[in-house]
Amino acid sequence: MTDDTRCDRRSFLGVAAMSIAGAHLGLVSDAARDASSAQQPSRRSPATRGASALSPVRQIDAGVLNIGYVDAGPATGTPVVLLHGWPYDIHSFDAVVPLLVTKGYRVIVPYLRGFGTTRFRNGTALRNGQQSALGVDTVALMDALGIHHAIVGGFDWGARTAAIVAALWPERAKGLVSVSGYLIGSPAANAQPLPPSAELQWWYQYYFATDRGRAGYDRYRRDFAKLIWQTASPRWQFDDATFARTAASFDNPDHVDIVIHNYRWRLGLAPGEPTYDDIERKLAAAPTITVPTITLEGDANGAPHADATAYARKFSAKYEHRVISGGVGHNLPQEAPEAFAKAVIDMGGGS
Repeated sequence: MTDDTRCDRRSFLGVAAMSIAGAHLGLVSDAARDASSAQQPSRRSPATRGASALSPVRQIDAGVLNIGYVDAGPATGTPVVLLHGWPYDIHSFDAVVPLLVTKGYRVIVPYLRGFGTTRFRNGTALRNGQQSALGVDTVALMDALGIHHAIVGGFDWGARTAAIVAALWPERAKGLVSVSGYLIGSPAANAQPLPPSAELQWWYQYYFATDRGRAGYDRYRRDFAKLIWQTASPRWQFDDATFARTAASFDNPDHVDIVIHNYRWRLGLAPGEPTYDDIERKLAAAPTITVPTITLEGDANGAPHADATAYARKFSAKYEHRVISGGVGHNLPQEAPEAFAKAVIDMGGGS
């Protein structure tokens, strides 16, 4: 989560409204898309708890997953793929989606593996949370939907995943919008210790490294998530309904396994899958991102994150960094949807 701001850990050393949303989403041309998407298997997922501004949630087989996703806006619009983080879900983009739809974009918002209605197609598959797997998931989803080229964006785990797509498959990314910058890392990079004050910000990572921590997260996942929301976004006054809408996503049967594996893998405490070894070798080299990029940072981000000067050199194409003021924390798309949507629109130059 708040994780995702880790850039890589060496960067910490300095080295390296809802009713409107419902109305807009009601304009989504489902019939037109269904007519033009005969090759795109899609169905409504079972009803989820709580009101949702993002509906309907569809399901599609993509790679190793059956992915739950929202597909909003005209089928002919410029595609935008938006990726959430931990412990968040697609509702971080509740207010972003209608802003983009009104500009003519087609917006795809999937549940990451381990969240919401996304499931593994093979019951015995490793519940793998390593960074490369999430990148491959995203490309597989684009393939399943027949989308070759899209603006990719996100925050936290989603920002890292979007950056991986842009770095390794630049032909698939028209542009990148990334909260907290360049988050690609590796277990080798993470092996370097940080000063104690910086390590303290990663307390949950070390908690997850223990059996006690895994059991604690499983038992108290809602309490845990709420604590992270409060510390990562100390000035965000979210209400109970907002939290509950997202917290339902943590009931996914693979959620705990994915989260624990993600953080243990980062510390070299859990193996990845050999099928991703080549991708991880490329990511360990900290590849430069060659597509146009806008990075964003909230002025009140309570999660560990690097200063923009630490990662600006990792973007070789047109690049801009924006600091969003007003007490904006880690969950920037939900806390400042207009600013996030503007970055996507500016990246696309219109639909």
